[in-house]
Parts: sequence; C-alpha cells; structure tokens
Amino acid sequence: MDTGYDRKTVVVDGLTTSYLEAGAEHAETVVLLHGGEFGASAELGWERTISALGQRFRVLAPDMLGYGQTAKVLDFVDGRGMRIRHLAAFCAAVGVEVAHFVGNSMGAINLLVDATSTAPILPMRSLVAICGGGEIQNNEHMRALYDYDATLPAMKSIVTALFYASSYPDDEAYVARRHESATLPGAWETIAAARFRRPGSEPPAAASSRRAYERITVPALIVEGGGDKLLPPGWAAEIAGQIAGARSAVINNAGHCPQIEQPAAVNDLLLAFLTEQSHNDHQSGAHAS
Repeated sequence: MDTGYDRKTVVVDGLTTSYLEAGAEHAETVVLLHGGEFGASAELGWERTISALGQRFRVLAPDMLGYGQTAKVLDFVDGRGMRIRHLAAFCAAVGVEVAHFVGNSMGAINLLVDATSTAPILPMRSLVAICGGGEIQNNEHMRALYDYDATLPAMKSIVTALFYASSYPDDEAYVARRHESATLPGAWETIAAARFRRPGSEPPAAASSRRAYERITVPALIVEGGGDKLLPPGWAAEIAGQIAGARSAVINNAGHCPQIEQPAAVNDLLLAFLTEQSHNDHQSGAHAS
C-alpha cells in the first residue's frame, strides 16, 4: 500500500531510531512529534498529516525513545530531557540544521519544555503545539492513560479518552491496532516503568502550563481540540498570550488528537502557518536547511 511516506532507520547515539519521511530532501524540513500515550507512534499520530505536508516540505516523523520501532530505553532521572536530547541528535544525524517542529500531546510538551529552557537544543525555526501544554484534568480519562494493563478493554478506554467521537473506541480494528503497538516487545514495559518511583520518594512535578513562555522567540501556533477530554477549554489562547507574536486556534469536533480526528482542518492550518513562516524567512534572507 502506498502511504505517501517511507520508513527509515538511523542509529543515534547507539540507539536504533525509526522514522517516517516524505517530501523532497531539498525542501524545508518539518519534524512531527507524536504523543506519549501507551501505543503511540509516528505512524499512528501522523499518518493523516505526513503526505499533505510532504507536498510542500520535507517531513520527518520519528518514533521517540520507547515508542514504535525505536529503541526501548528510559532515563529514570531525566526521561523527558533524554528524549529531547535524542531528538536533537536525530536531527543532526539526518542532516537537519533547522526545522519547523509540530508536536502533539507529549511531543508538544517536549517542544515547549525545550523552547522555554535557558538553553534550547532543538533547531527550531517555528513551533506548533497541538494539545500539549495545558493543565491535564484529573478525571477518568486521565486515569485511563495511566492505568493501561495491556488489555484490549484498557486500550479502548485510552482511545475513548483521546477522541471526541465515539466512533474511534467503537472501531474494534482501530483499538486493536493501537493495542498491538502498545504491546510490542518492550513498549509497555518502557512506558509503565516511567511511572516507577522509589518508595517514599517525592512524586514528579506534573506537566504544567506554567512555563517561561516569554523565552520563546520563534513563531508559535498553539492548537486546542474543541472537544478535548483531557485539557480545559481556553488553555491554548492562555498560553499563546504569553508568547510574543504567537497565535492560537481551536479545532472543533476534535479531542486530544485533532490531526487524526479532523485532518483536513489541521492540515490546512499547518500548511498555512508553515508556508507563512517559510515566506517570511525568504523575505528576510533566511535559507532552508
């Protein structure tokens, strides 16, 4: 089946790293970062986005550490930091000096964590955060994300949490596909182990919307799912308001993964934003990698 993209593998710091690629190699690069739920992967997260963006850009969508076909490793001290450093090393390994970055959920949080740090390491030309950065709600849907026990009913609960429409959890084949991804050798163990804590130790700080957003200097777009069951309404505009020149958008009839649930709307939004940044760069004399 012609998907419109190719799967490739590169060894990054000794770790097998799988990624999807589409578009022309000489075009400006867009890097897509998937979410962090059990069973997440580049293909599941971006299969409805890659080909559309590939008509205009070189698109790279890596399976992040612990996910998909990438190495199942975890840093118990700084798991998020390790993933961000691995992404930076991945970009260097595939010859990307600068890129537009688009992240969903955990992928978006990773972008915001790096961009608001005192020393960002990802080569960002622009940033799009989709359903990542707000205060996750403590509800049954949040608990479903954490309580996955590698069974099909538990995966159905995760799919229910991620999507606005009931057609997704009602689709047994789709639930089974995500379940299969979540139970690849080492996949469940890696994500579950990230929740291990030494008895008596302090719990980790939750992913928070409170960051030094004033440090972000690249063009930014913050995207909210209008029917997101995990994040509160209005979080995207609140964060965008703290970033100079940033904008926000709400995708109606979409949950935590708008790029899957409403791909046409998201693809149009991304193409318009990314093309605008490319045009602005060329006007100012910037050059693509």
